[in-house]
Amino acid sequence: MSRVGKMPIAVPAGVEVAITSESITVKGPKGSVTLAQHPSVDVVVENGMAQIMRRDDSRMARQQHGLRRTLLANAIMGVTKGFERSLEVVGVGYKVNLQGNTIVLTVGYSHPVNYVLPQGIQAKVDGNKITILGCDKQVVGEVAAQIRRVREPEPYKGKGIKYIDEVIRRKAGKSGGKKK
Repeated sequence: MSRVGKMPIAVPAGVEVAITSESITVKGPKGSVTLAQHPSVDVVVENGMAQIMRRDDSRMARQQHGLRRTLLANAIMGVTKGFERSLEVVGVGYKVNLQGNTIVLTVGYSHPVNYVLPQGIQAKVDGNKITILGCDKQVVGEVAAQIRRVREPEPYKGKGIKYIDEVIRRKAGKSGGKKK
């Protein structure tokens, strides 16, 4: 039995969980998240608690048991508290601006790079820091990764777009040795 899968999930007041044969929809104060339903597991919501049950003891059911529980817990947490991911733009002359739902990155290319935020995702820009906010953990992480991919941090000078908690391992570069 999955240790993660058998733990019940508390459904707070104000959160609505709708279960159909194809999907699970979680609605709350921050928004709505829809998850795909897997045929190997069942979701039961009663008395303010959600429980994931396996239909059989097959390998696929055991694999999906903990995964589906974690996805549902993340959806419930997302619609109540939300998720955020922070990025930092490091480099001389590197700038970031927010224009409506478009992030404009000036990161050393011949032109500024415009990144349009998907629906349900907000961003805050404070100087050289970007904070991505949303209720779907997977989408928040993917948007942050796509923004980071515009100019990944390089190991020689440390320039680029990095996560706030990311540590860039620095390299020494050329040593310019003496020639005799």
